[in-house]
Amino acid sequence: MLLMMFPRIAYHPPAARAAWLRNKIASANHAYYVLDQPEIPDAEYDKFFKELEKIEANYPELMTPTSPTQRIGGAVAEGFSPVIHDVPMLSLNNGFEDGDVTAFDKRVSDVLRHNDIEYACELKFDGLAVSLRYEYGHFVRASTRGDGITGEDVTANVRTIRSVPLILSGDAVPRLIDIRGEVLMFKLDFEQLNKQQREAGQREFSNPRNAAAGSLRQLDSRISAKRPLSFFVYGIGILEGFPIPDTHSALLDWCASMGLPVSLDRAVVRGAASLLTFLRSINARRLSLPYDIDGVVYKVNRRDEQEKLGFVSRAPRFALAHKFPAQEALTQLLEIEVQVGRTGAITPVARLKPVFVGGVTITNATLHNAGEVLRKNILIGDIVIVRRAGDVIPEVIGALKEYRPADAKPFTMPTHCPVCSSAIEHQPDKAVARCIGGLICDAQRKRALWHFAQRQALNIDGIGKRIITQLVEQNLIHTPADLFNLAFTSLVKLSRFADKSAQKLIDSLVRARQTTLSRFIYALGIRHVGEGTAKTLAQHFGSLDALMGASEEMLLEVNDVGPVVAKAIHYFFLEPHNRMVIEKLRSAGVRWPEKPIALHKPARSLTGITVVLTGTLPTLSRKMAQEMLEAASIKVAASVSKKTNYVVAGAKAGKKLMRAEKLGISIVNEEGMRRLLESS
Repeated sequence: MLLMMFPRIAYHPPAARAAWLRNKIASANHAYYVLDQPEIPDAEYDKFFKELEKIEANYPELMTPTSPTQRIGGAVAEGFSPVIHDVPMLSLNNGFEDGDVTAFDKRVSDVLRHNDIEYACELKFDGLAVSLRYEYGHFVRASTRGDGITGEDVTANVRTIRSVPLILSGDAVPRLIDIRGEVLMFKLDFEQLNKQQREAGQREFSNPRNAAAGSLRQLDSRISAKRPLSFFVYGIGILEGFPIPDTHSALLDWCASMGLPVSLDRAVVRGAASLLTFLRSINARRLSLPYDIDGVVYKVNRRDEQEKLGFVSRAPRFALAHKFPAQEALTQLLEIEVQVGRTGAITPVARLKPVFVGGVTITNATLHNAGEVLRKNILIGDIVIVRRAGDVIPEVIGALKEYRPADAKPFTMPTHCPVCSSAIEHQPDKAVARCIGGLICDAQRKRALWHFAQRQALNIDGIGKRIITQLVEQNLIHTPADLFNLAFTSLVKLSRFADKSAQKLIDSLVRARQTTLSRFIYALGIRHVGEGTAKTLAQHFGSLDALMGASEEMLLEVNDVGPVVAKAIHYFFLEPHNRMVIEKLRSAGVRWPEKPIALHKPARSLTGITVVLTGTLPTLSRKMAQEMLEAASIKVAASVSKKTNYVVAGAKAGKKLMRAEKLGISIVNEEGMRRLLESS
């Protein structure tokens, strides 16, 4: 009987036997890790696996990238390569109260003009978002969410996750699909991992989410292979070669039919009341679930209605993440210190006796401002209530006055900055006090410089908070402009710097000189101006000089800019020091394409032109090039079609370049792209 079920290798040529073993092992993995219904004993599984390893060792030409034996991990990587998502991995708007859900349903109903909205409800996993790319059903790449536009290549590590199929099953497999989902660690697996860490004398992980994130971002994929990671699908990105299902629920059913792991804890309901019922039913079972979740997600189910609702900023209007109520705990307030923010804001910070809240040990919590401390009548030494809601910064929400010790003492806001000794300004109509030191204050300077260098701003690779701290303390930089005057010989003298890392930073600074107007505006660190507002300002004014010369009245004409933001922008550019720093940055060679606002029509409008990017450009990242094109009203598409006007090709361009040549589409390099932009 066993011979009939599992034929021996002697009766099959090696290639056929290897193919049979791969299919059998893949089926067993799916049954065990996805369906939780083991179909063969562990000993039998191990026997098949060893047999496949032996065949591939004897016949290396039979080895395939999607073989189950390739899940064990490989050589240590030098670092994670960036991956630009063809379709951005957006975040979700959050709701915490029942009223947030009711308001969400009303907004959706108002836009769609009917009240019988169908919603798909699912779990909000507490893990790490990733995107898995399959080409013709074969797993080829995995990347983290990153900033939503650019993630990190973690293909080798995701390949080790047993619940991720290396080959999609079924008849309805698309030519290309990006699967979006969450990598997480089950509670029992987490406990077992920490047990192993203890026995090995190594550091334990604080919660399953941290364990999952740390395991996925290992440069040595062999370590990831030893970590018990799991995966669940929640959506898709790009899709080619197959029609997208009409509803989100049908999309998840289709993913499941291809062998992808999809949670069974989901439902399709109608109306706000049913959304809240789903939340409460899941919350009642939350502790018994085999993995951590921090809420549920509601999505308008119909695809056509999702498209009609569209997006706002970096989140879809058709979805809402409903977080569970905040978790609270009691502990003692040991001291109150003040922290100086990037814009000089002085924030009281509670130093707490360590307490475990929501899966994390909390030692610090925000007290917001001095007025809040007074209003809540919190004294140093009190037993306080600490609240943590999801990833929100922990806060002290009150004190138990009946347990107040006799030696409890009130908090007094300092009159001078603890970092630079400059005066702290208390405006009667403002809740937040501020240090007036500006860039002479090391705390503000360090944070301003870090903000300037971060990925969403000028994207200066190789510089982080520790490096900036060294540069400031060694008096090598005072303003952002000083970054571009750093010398290789100065960098190699610093701690943690070698020739390679110093040269990496110098090269990154060269690349950072070419940016976009919206990135530059965001990098300046103007109060209340985030990425979205910076992009809106760049599109509205077209040039930095026009923005710098704008009055508050002119600024109020910009979408999403109100009186507070307009005043902050206007005051920022009135400050001579800020104008001096901008001039120094321009002198250092920092440049961006501009579209000066003219009374006449431009010589050439680029609106309606479609461009596809492929390969690696000499001086620009893919994201930077895309932003420059979009700033000129050019559409950047993910794939080449007859509607494509230009393909911008760099080194190692692949199938997109070949298709462009076949269709006779104009192909330009980076320099050609710049000339195209200058022609507008």
